[in-house]
Amino acid sequence: MRNPVGGHVPVAGGLATVGLGYARELGAETVQVFVANPRGWATPVGNPAQDARFRAECEAGSISAWVHAPYLINFGSHTEATVEKSVESLRHSLRRGREIGAKGVVVHTGSATGGRPREVALAQVRERMLPLLDELTHEDDPYLLLESTAGQGFSLCSRTWDFGPYFDALDHHPKLGVCLDTCHVFAAGHDLAGPQGAAQTLDLLVDTVGEGRLKLIHANDSKDVVGAHKDRHANIGAGHIGEEAFGKLLRHPATENVPLIIETPGGKEGHVADIELLKKLRERRG
Repeated sequence: MRNPVGGHVPVAGGLATVGLGYARELGAETVQVFVANPRGWATPVGNPAQDARFRAECEAGSISAWVHAPYLINFGSHTEATVEKSVESLRHSLRRGREIGAKGVVVHTGSATGGRPREVALAQVRERMLPLLDELTHEDDPYLLLESTAGQGFSLCSRTWDFGPYFDALDHHPKLGVCLDTCHVFAAGHDLAGPQGAAQTLDLLVDTVGEGRLKLIHANDSKDVVGAHKDRHANIGAGHIGEEAFGKLLRHPATENVPLIIETPGGKEGHVADIELLKKLRERRG
């Protein structure tokens, strides 16, 4: 399948029981989950029975699974306690990702806090994140996928070319990839809605990180205009990016076989509609 389409699913009550149950209701072909409270530092052990069932059912249904690491993680922080907790939290997400058979773990690229130069923050990213990448030695270990932000504050990575220094800091590690959030790059200033916007943005990304590094797309429309630096997701076709741009995105060579995960509003009804629309756009791509 050229582009499996799915969504972020709730897992409170069981990865397989609740998460995959919701995925089936959405008609999802791929799923993203949290393996810890996204707004906390706790590192829960998980449920081996649910893990095994989740892995087995994903495999049986040819459903790729992805983990989103907690939002608090920031390897560019000037606060040592935050950095230490970030290391522990990301290591946990990567380990749990392997346990549930996830293809990748998505982490936000963070920001340079405390008024420090970006170079200093990126040196710290190298010091603390590269060892975690080097720990990914099992054949079934997930990729670590960097997700850029909407460009708020002192973001380390928001435009496509910002991935360059980040990848350099991490030695272009073979287990390193990109999760492209359409709302984030649009908010950061890439006009996906423009005539050549989607193609130019993807071309720039490939020029920056190389072919084959784009592993996942967070397909979200934007409630705000291009360059607004606001991370406010809208349903597909209901925001400023628009339906046509997602169609063009699906036709670009860089997105071949790359799964799309929606993180849109509207509850189950909105999610079903978004997934159905993206599937239709996928069929029209020729």
